[in-house]
Amino acid sequence: MFDIGWQELFILAVLAIIVIGPKDLPGAIRTITKWIRKARSMARDFQDGLDEVVREADLDDLKKELDTPGGLDIAKKIEDAVDPTGEITKDMDLDKDLYDEMSGAVDDLKKITDPDSAAKDVAKDAHKDDDPAEGEAQKTSRKASG
Repeated sequence: MFDIGWQELFILAVLAIIVIGPKDLPGAIRTITKWIRKARSMARDFQDGLDEVVREADLDDLKKELDTPGGLDIAKKIEDAVDPTGEITKDMDLDKDLYDEMSGAVDDLKKITDPDSAAKDVAKDAHKDDDPAEGEAQKTSRKASG
């Protein structure tokens, strides 16, 4: 902040001892440090007040933007930031057939992972054991093992 070297500080200390005197010097230093603390505190309070005013002004601007129709469309803002010309969207546009194929795959995956459908599959497998087309040798081997 101030460009004061040790030589200047030494001269100030000698002048303070001569002018104020060694007896009153500690009290004078305490008084000066109180003033410095008070000035710093006032500067900090002033800065905090200005910061709060700026924050409130920013909040008011944001509130106005939110109140406007379609004011806060985050997806649109991201899209505008990433792809302002729309070229990427056109290049990555999925065909209807591909979309349908992907939707079908999702539905198949849901059916496979559904616990209710797994129970139905076990029941179907149990009924297959009673299949009349099963060979006679397989039936006798099952009876012998069971």
